[in-house]
Order: sequence, then structure tokens, then C-alpha cells
Amino acid sequence: MGADRKNLSAEYAVGIHIAGSAEFPAKWLRQARGLVAGLGARAELGLAYGPGERQRFDLLRPEGAARGLMVFVHGGYWLAFGRESWSHLAAGALSRGWACALPSYTLAPDARISQITAELAAAVQAASSKVAGPVVVCGHSAGGHLAARMGCADLGLAAVRRVVPISPLADLGPLMRTGMNSDLKIDAAEAVRESPARLALRAGCSAHVWVGGQERPAFLWQARTLSEAWACEWTVASGRHHFDVIDDLADPDSALMGACLDAL
Repeated sequence: MGADRKNLSAEYAVGIHIAGSAEFPAKWLRQARGLVAGLGARAELGLAYGPGERQRFDLLRPEGAARGLMVFVHGGYWLAFGRESWSHLAAGALSRGWACALPSYTLAPDARISQITAELAAAVQAASSKVAGPVVVCGHSAGGHLAARMGCADLGLAAVRRVVPISPLADLGPLMRTGMNSDLKIDAAEAVRESPARLALRAGCSAHVWVGGQERPAFLWQARTLSEAWACEWTVASGRHHFDVIDDLADPDSALMGACLDAL
């Protein structure tokens, strides 16, 4: 088998390389529920941005008037999870006086990635209509892909001033050679159309790519590829793996939160 036909499933497997990986989803959900419970009426849950069952977002507001809106897009290879597991990651933005929106979206195989991109664009537009000020979109893994897409010129989302893809899947071509593509159904045309690293960053939107230093080589390659394509900053977070690279979003004083908000 030639190198160009090599199956890349192992290169994109993450959980098997992280100690205690099976415990993370329950921990995330527990932390998320705790933060939402503490917000009371400042947590607006299940707001619709479309007719679909998963076309909903949660909007978490800071005390007082918001300085702007941060949108966090969850990962899961477009196949898993929903907004409910990630609310705790809004803590950093809320402490800085920013509102935070967390959208869900239709998962594959019920939706192609191009449809998911369109859903996220609608979610960003709906959330930004409720919060005055600049919009920054960050996301993790598959959510990093979607965050990057929100900054691409072809979508024309003028409200989005900055994107911070965290451990993003920026070039979809390699994913065509993984087992999960039986559900994702990425073909050559969609890989071109939906890969941020093959698209232009919109004028007026800045970007900073973030990735964990202990990530799989494939994710380090993806992050660097996007930073080079867009000629933007990228940070390799020392000691962070694919599941804990997002933790610093909960810390208002972290370098990751600085990368998200300090430029706005």
C-alpha cells in the first residue's frame, strides 16, 4: 500500500494515548452543570437558532453589561457531545465581563460537515444578535475546525473579529483515510471546500492557533499548517494533551484567555 493510501486512523486516535481518558466526559459534565447552576437567571438555556433538535445554544451572561461575546464550539470529531458538557469553560470569559455562547449542532452522520458549518454560522449570527460588541469564536478539535471556518472569507461573518482554533482539524484531507470517514463522508470536494487551511482568513478577522505540546503529531501538524496558511500566531502549550488543552479557558488570567480576548 502506498503512503498516499495509508490508513490514518491511529494517527487521529486521541483517547487511547491519554491516561484516565474515560473519566473526562463525566468530569466535564459535572463541572459544566455546576457553573450553570451558579449563574441562575444569567444562564439562558436552549435558545433556538434553527428548527433542528440540536440547533440550540446556551447563552451565559456576566454580571453587568457584556463587553462582547465569546462563542465556544465543542469537539468530538463532529460525531459526539453537545453544548451541555462545556459550560465551565465560559468561566474565564465571564470573569472578564464577556458573555459566552455554547452551541450544539447536528452530528454526523445525520449532517455533512458543510451542513454543520452552515449551522454554526447561523448560531453565531443568532447569538451575536443578543449581545452587543465584538465576537470571538474559539473551539476545540472538530470545534476548532468550526471556529476557524467562522473566520473564513467565504462565510462573510463581519461580526466575528477574531477566531482562536484550539487543536483544530484544519485540513480535512487526511481524515478521508480514517475509519470515521464512514460516518463523516468527507470527499475530495468537501475537503477543499471545508478545510480552513485551504481557505482565506477574512479581512478584518484576526486569528491565533493554539495546540497542546503533548498532542498527537497529527494535531501538531494540523495546527502548524493552519498557522502557516494564515500567517498567524500559533502557541504550543507545554505539557498539555488533547483533553486538557482547553482547561485554561476557565482561568481569566491564562495565556489562552489572553489569546482569545486581549486583541479585542
